[in-house]
Parts: sequence; structure tokens; C-alpha cells
Amino acid sequence: MKVAVVGHVEACAFARVDHVPAAGEIVEAEEGWEEAAGGGAVAAVQLARLAGECLLLTALADDPFGRAAKRDLEDRGLRVEAAWRRATQRRAFVHLDRGGERTITVTGDRLVPRIDDPLPWAELADCDAVYLTAGDRGAAVAAREATQMVATIRARKALAESGVELDVLVASADDRGERYSGGMIEPPPRAVVLTSGAEGGIVEEADGGVSRWSAPPLPGPLVDTYGAGDSFAGGLTFGLARGLPIGEAVELAARCGAACVTGRGPYEGQLAGEGAPR
Repeated sequence: MKVAVVGHVEACAFARVDHVPAAGEIVEAEEGWEEAAGGGAVAAVQLARLAGECLLLTALADDPFGRAAKRDLEDRGLRVEAAWRRATQRRAFVHLDRGGERTITVTGDRLVPRIDDPLPWAELADCDAVYLTAGDRGAAVAAREATQMVATIRARKALAESGVELDVLVASADDRGERYSGGMIEPPPRAVVLTSGAEGGIVEEADGGVSRWSAPPLPGPLVDTYGAGDSFAGGLTFGLARGLPIGEAVELAARCGAACVTGRGPYEGQLAGEGAPR
């Protein structure tokens, strides 16, 4: 099986706190750490842990944070092919409160891979599935060469400009900034997966079929929610790469999301397949 992610990376600093500070307040972190994350990175690591390997096509700043992010992700089992930018690496500061909720502040421009970057775009045609989180029009067209293409609604500009037909679009039933409505992307995706966190979600298929799924029980205590949605997307992409029907792929994805929240940060709790790196 061959899988890939086309997307973005953020250099993240995490702080576990009792509560998110109010205006003017100072809170003391119980612990803090740094690691490369962001939607593209988290989904790619989840895919690698299920499939045994995953290619990540991305763009990184040619600065200490960008270089460190590449090393971190390679240490997690990814093959990282990056276009280097003369820019500042996009960074995120993540508060994790006592309820496990994450609150994020992001600085810097999102660096996205472009079709004119010297990246191995032709390899995507050999993939069983590709997940797109960020890129330009040409990147979306290249990703469509895979047997299955999954994308997040966050990449809607590139998707709308490309005119590709997605196998599955992942959007949110709750988050106003990640909702999907008909006509946003043409042609319409073959299926739209609308997530609703602990409430499960809905699958809307182009033929009019609608089904719901419930979130599975957590396999352990909730630690933090950062990365759950991106792990879900990684699991969904893996399921489709295996040839699972959309309903079964969503069930696997939901288990990936549930496992993620039981670990520290986005990676500690991720579901892994036999022989996959941890």
C-alpha cells in the first residue's frame, strides 16, 4: 500500500494549564513541550502508523524551526519531501486545559506546497490514497492522480480552482469556518464526511444517501483533544486506501480520533497497525 499527504506543517509549542488565561491573567504551565504538528503533519504520521510508511509533500521555512520540524517528522517515520522557503516557519502555541480542550494561537503565513516546487509530484499517481490539507491548484490536480483522493474543506480554494472530483471531503458539522455547502466545490465530492466530535457525524453521498455514525468509547482517559480531527482524516484515508466502503472507513477513522485524545499531544495516543512506527 502507498499513501501520501500533501499539506502544511506547523512548529507547535504546547502548554498544559489549569485553564486558558483570561485577559491580563498569568497562568503557570504544569508542563510544556515542542514538536512539529499541524493538519498535514498529524494526518501523515497517523497514516504512517497504520500503513507502515507515508510520503509527506510540504513546504517549510529555511530557518531553525523549519529544519527542526523536518527532522522531527522523519523521526516519526515519515518520508518528508519539502520545498524550502525564504520565510519564517508558521508556529502555533497550544493551551491544553484541565478538560483536555485545546486553544490555539497561530503566527506566520501558512506555507503550502505548489506544483512548481521541485517535489516528486509524479509519485502521487502510484498512491492508493492521498490526503490534501493545503496546496495550490496544481497540487490538487496532482493529488487527484491517486486512486482515492481525500481533502479537508480547509483547502477549498485550491479545490474549487482545480475542478477535481474528490472521493471524500472532510468538513465539520459544527465549526462555522469548516462547514461545507453545495456549490462550494464543483464537481461535488462523491461523499462529504461531516464530523461532530464526541457526537460522531454524518456521511452525505452524492447519490443522496445519508448515514450517521456514533463516536466510539475512548480506549483510555481523555488527555487532550489536539490532533483528533487530523488523526480521523488520516484513518479515513487509510481505510479508503485499503478499499473499505465509506462506512467502514469512517468507523476506522473514528477509532483513530478516539485513540488520539488519550495521549499527550497529537502522536502519543495514535492508533498503530502491526509493524507501523510509533
